Amino acid sequence: MPKIVDPQERRRAVVEAVFRVVERDGLEQASLRNVADEAGLAIGSVRHYFAGHADLMVFAMRAMIERVTARLTEHAERLLTADAPLRPPHERQETVVRMLAEVLPLDEERRREAVVWLAFVSAARTHPPLRSHADEIYDGLLTLVTRVLEGIRNAGRLPADADVALESRRLCALLDGLSLEAVLHPGRLDAETMLAVLRRHLTALAAGDHGGPAHRGNAPVAHDRGPLPHRLR
Repeated sequence: MPKIVDPQERRRAVVEAVFRVVERDGLEQASLRNVADEAGLAIGSVRHYFAGHADLMVFAMRAMIERVTARLTEHAERLLTADAPLRPPHERQETVVRMLAEVLPLDEERRREAVVWLAFVSAARTHPPLRSHADEIYDGLLTLVTRVLEGIRNAGRLPADADVALESRRLCALLDGLSLEAVLHPGRLDAETMLAVLRRHLTALAAGDHGGPAHRGNAPVAHDRGPLPHRLR
């Protein structure tokens, strides 16, 4: 009797193989044949589910977005509920820290995700099919951070004159910088230090240490927050 194969499970297995190859050898080595070997499959089995290399890379990138988005959503639901502003400031800040920590390489799983994601984002610069997916996760995180900071400001936990749009970009830049340094210089930036930097930033922001009104000159900061991924809406 022929073996029944679950298509979704087979795709997940192939995607996990993509992640392992990219983490170990780099995105340039994630060919269909190498991924098939990593997954313990015949290359024909991989081609049955994916039209080609580009199709596989887009699918793997989408899988990474959905994985991280699911974790962010779980924390966001706690932060954006009606009773959230009534919680003690410290408790609310720690909820924000836990949410944002999901995109930092604090443990082996998130370090691996950060390595793979950096490879995808770097490739997206010269591969248009990946560009929109790279933009989606950044735009989604920016929108989520903006909503959270707006909620904190509305609850009176953020100075009324804080430029939420600018502070949201500054916070996203901080997260990007921490992730990049941890990936490119492993061992120099541990999880405790990354969390300490994040907490210090949020504490300073709540205390009004945001440099006052931004001097933008002739180069205004864009306030278009971009689309929010479906699961973060």
